[in-house]
Amino acid sequence: MSSSAFSYATIAASLSGAITVAFGINAILRPESGLQPFELAYPALPADRKVVDALMVIYGVRDVLLGAGVWVAAAFANRKTVGWYTLLIGIMAFTDGLVCKYMVGQGEWNHWGYTPMVLGLGIYMSFF
Repeated sequence: MSSSAFSYATIAASLSGAITVAFGINAILRPESGLQPFELAYPALPADRKVVDALMVIYGVRDVLLGAGVWVAAAFANRKTVGWYTLLIGIMAFTDGLVCKYMVGQGEWNHWGYTPMVLGLGIYMSFF
């Protein structure tokens, strides 16, 4: 693979990592806003809010670490590792969409809109 193709793919993967990190930070700092892509209502009761806030921190940290993993792999110029992290981001987005579709009943396209691009990029970088 040419170095320019590697660079463009790495930049695109790093952008997907940045988006994932941004979603994670949003979920940690603003749990009510972090629920919106899942089309879930923020609970009214304080005890329920406490549970949701805790789960949003867990979700947010997951996103931050996965997105940062792309950056770390890119910093060490490991194309296949960048690809695998990007592939994992795509699988995560696909799974989030499945949860929305089958458990919430809506909102799957908030996740599936970018899933093919991220999965495709991850497959390209991991296997080719």
